[in-house]
Amino acid sequence: MLAIHRNEDVALDSSLRRYLEQGIDSLCNDDPAIADLLEAEHQRQMRTLSLVASCGGTHPSVLATTGASIVNVTAEGYPGRRYHAGCTFVDKAERLAIQRACTAFRARFANVQPHCASFANHTVMACFLKPGDPILGLALDQGGHLTHGTSVNLSGRLYDARHYGIDAQGRVDYAQMRDIAHAHRPRMIVCGTTSCTRTIDFDRIREIADEVGALVLADVTHIAGLIVAGLHPSSIDAAHFTTTCTFKQLYGPRGGLILMGRDADRPSDDGKRTLSQRIQSAVFPMMQGSPEVHTIAAKAVALGRTQGPAFAERAERILANARTLATDLVARGYEVIGGGTDNHIVLFRVPEGITGEIAERALESCGILVNKNKIPADARSARTASGIRLGTNTVSLRGMGPAEMHDCAELIDEVVRATTIGADGAFSLDGTTRASVERRVQALCAAHPLPYAAMANA
Repeated sequence: MLAIHRNEDVALDSSLRRYLEQGIDSLCNDDPAIADLLEAEHQRQMRTLSLVASCGGTHPSVLATTGASIVNVTAEGYPGRRYHAGCTFVDKAERLAIQRACTAFRARFANVQPHCASFANHTVMACFLKPGDPILGLALDQGGHLTHGTSVNLSGRLYDARHYGIDAQGRVDYAQMRDIAHAHRPRMIVCGTTSCTRTIDFDRIREIADEVGALVLADVTHIAGLIVAGLHPSSIDAAHFTTTCTFKQLYGPRGGLILMGRDADRPSDDGKRTLSQRIQSAVFPMMQGSPEVHTIAAKAVALGRTQGPAFAERAERILANARTLATDLVARGYEVIGGGTDNHIVLFRVPEGITGEIAERALESCGILVNKNKIPADARSARTASGIRLGTNTVSLRGMGPAEMHDCAELIDEVVRATTIGADGAFSLDGTTRASVERRVQALCAAHPLPYAAMANA
């Protein structure tokens, strides 16, 4: 049983700093099983090379905010219009998050309450669509996301979803999008990507949408940091609604944002409210109840950290690193989808004789983290896949640059080419290769520690 501490055992210092310190001490003393798991996970992140495109990293100040006592506040509603007392400082934190989101993305409106980007997408759809309404999104095996109308997702079950794809150069096929839009007459066009590696022309998508009277939802989760840094065209004024998570390239907590630009004050079809007013009521009370106020405060911290040269420099490094990885893989004979990349994602086909799933497992056994991923026209399922998706968010946070990406490409190539599938369906990798790669991975990670590890050791 967990130990129960009496009030007199609690230190007289009731500051937040001491409160958080006591929390760590209590966790270690009272629940060592969970404490050990959390420490083991922390050490795993320090010692492994994460090239998972859906990951980033959180600054210690963000981590501290998510664990602060502000989490105790119930705050249904919006700043100044809550349904509970005790929200003075929560209101200030949410207003800061809204202000910083608008500043970072040059937006006119921001709702910072969505629990994640997927929920933000569903919220926008539920606000403006009826069941059975036609929508148009990027196909999953072409680089789209589950929430963009995939049949296994609520978005594909509630709405009549059609899909466009990418062309031979890996770019969105805008001609196909236009043809399907005119034939299908969607109420909403969903754009954005999870594995498409080329620049998205949001203005062109808006032109197509305007031709058929559709709304545009841009999910920029994988390029949010590049947009903030001015390294990718922004969707804010081109799309009616922009959604993103806050943890991949913004290096914040797990959560979502809904942003709007020039259409924020546009009257909606009901003639009573603006589009942004409808979004407000769609998040609360239609879709969510009490917001995660600690997460909102952490979003404010992360968004504040986007303003400055360090963030811009990291964004430049993200691009340079991804381009180097893609170039090196092509030079080593791999088929890189689209021939290269304009963002942080590199998607390549695994060699004949293995699958994406097998390659992922073999690489993980050496301390290299990637994810299996379908490629265009992939005959394999998403669980098996024929491709591997790489992302440079985390390695860029570590301070690695193009020189280290040469090492990463070499390590990946060495493992993938040495991997075979056994008769039992499991991967086979000789111990010498595994030991050599694992040793070099750990050396690379030790030379480029995650920032919070470097701070702890300073």
